[in-house]
Amino acid sequence: MVIDPSSLWTARTGKAVVLIRVLAGWVFLSEGIQKFLFPDALGVGRFTKIGIPWPHVLAPFVGAVEIVCGTLVLLGLMTRFAVVPLLGVITVALYSTKIATFAKAGLWSTLHEARKDVSMLLALIFLLLVGGGNWSLDAVLRVRQSE
Repeated sequence: MVIDPSSLWTARTGKAVVLIRVLAGWVFLSEGIQKFLFPDALGVGRFTKIGIPWPHVLAPFVGAVEIVCGTLVLLGLMTRFAVVPLLGVITVALYSTKIATFAKAGLWSTLHEARKDVSMLLALIFLLLVGGGNWSLDAVLRVRQSE
């Protein structure tokens, strides 16, 4: 029995993509839900505090985007499509909560506070580049379409 090294590589990378999907999808899904559960701290109140315009409209909208797109990323369904709005969300979050306060907080404090946002940004860019991977609903649908 000869083992094809490329199949081992494919199996390992498929598992790694699942881990990145779970990481990013879970964080966005959780944060979206919390915008509704804790509106004063994480939803409308937070958006008002950091100066986001129309917080009563944008906080629920962003929460819904995070819930829907986070779920799609977790499932690996329309992964690249779901990542695009999340990239917008995380970019605005980085700017409004980290970059805008850099002069006040200083370099090291800003880098410390930005670690989760930067990690999410990089995970989303990774998923935009590679897609949902072999262990995703995207892959299942590709197989069914080719039959």
